[in-house]
Amino acid sequence: MYTKPPIRKIIHVDMDAFYASVEQLDNPNLKGKPIAVGGDGKRGVISAASYEARTFGVKSAMAGNLAVKLCPELVFVKPRFERYHEISKQIRAIFHDYTDLVEPLSLDEAYLDVTENKKGNPSASLIAKEIRARILNEIGLTASAGISINKFIAKIASDYNKPNGQKTVNPEEVISFLETLDIRKFYGVGKVTTEKMYQKGIFTGLDLKQKSLEYLDTHFGKSGRYFYYIVRGIHNSPVTPNRQRKSLAAERTFSENLSSEIFMLQKLDHIAEEVSNRLKKSKISGKTITLKIKYSDFTLHTRSKTLTYFINDKALILDTAKDLLYQESLNNSVRLLGISLSNLNTEAKKNTAGLSLNKKVSVQLKFDF
Repeated sequence: MYTKPPIRKIIHVDMDAFYASVEQLDNPNLKGKPIAVGGDGKRGVISAASYEARTFGVKSAMAGNLAVKLCPELVFVKPRFERYHEISKQIRAIFHDYTDLVEPLSLDEAYLDVTENKKGNPSASLIAKEIRARILNEIGLTASAGISINKFIAKIASDYNKPNGQKTVNPEEVISFLETLDIRKFYGVGKVTTEKMYQKGIFTGLDLKQKSLEYLDTHFGKSGRYFYYIVRGIHNSPVTPNRQRKSLAAERTFSENLSSEIFMLQKLDHIAEEVSNRLKKSKISGKTITLKIKYSDFTLHTRSKTLTYFINDKALILDTAKDLLYQESLNNSVRLLGISLSNLNTEAKKNTAGLSLNKKVSVQLKFDF
């Protein structure tokens, strides 16, 4: 039997160009300038770009040499992750003034459940506005927010009025909001899935809603059920304060392409040491080791191996990475290597409540936002 999901008041707070904004905050000379955190103008990969740089098409995960072509005046800044962690802790402290139900997604974004909050404020929209004002006044950075009945819709909404804005999707607006939404904006629909949906004539939420569960299961596998429910405003995932890490990784982009396996092994040694140190610091281990290889032509390959036991020792990680490196011949010279561990010993089993397919799903529409 289907049970109506609880109606919650969820806020998704997303900092605006976080790394770049921190750099501009600490160095006033960078304010108003197009800056990129990471990259070196030649081979590095950009971690973040200021909004001034984004107007030229510069964005995160872009190669530095391409970014320079788009924006010749681009200023590259080395990342300072300790500083970003420090600022992130200050932001989270503000969140916890309102609720203990805070689920960080990364250093610069988090979900907050303010259904019941420490301020006794019934309006999630006003709470979001107050939080954003405090972040600006106390830290000097701007944030955007999305507010709605569940995490899925709140996350989509937070991107609507960026930077330094917010959007509330009230309960009575949920269905119409989702029906008119471009399918590309659905959280969890990537480029490949978007193309597949386009081929099936699915361009908006309404198009998606008109497909049966059986159709979506057939054409989109396990994701079909997810798509079927989210387009109807059904997303039961609660805000989980202690969100468990699913993987840990480190990678390096090289200033010159590597064609010698000897040099690759030297780089893997350093990467394995970093992964091991981070695992031990976090007191976690993993069973699945994945080697990431990006070739000079930017093609990306991954090779994985799952062990029968948990590891966090550098030697074991490196030995497995070596085996994966030698597993197949290399197609080209290499510009990036990475090692990740997943299948961690901290992973909890997900409790998924079954949904009856024969019952009508609905969203309660009376709630003060």
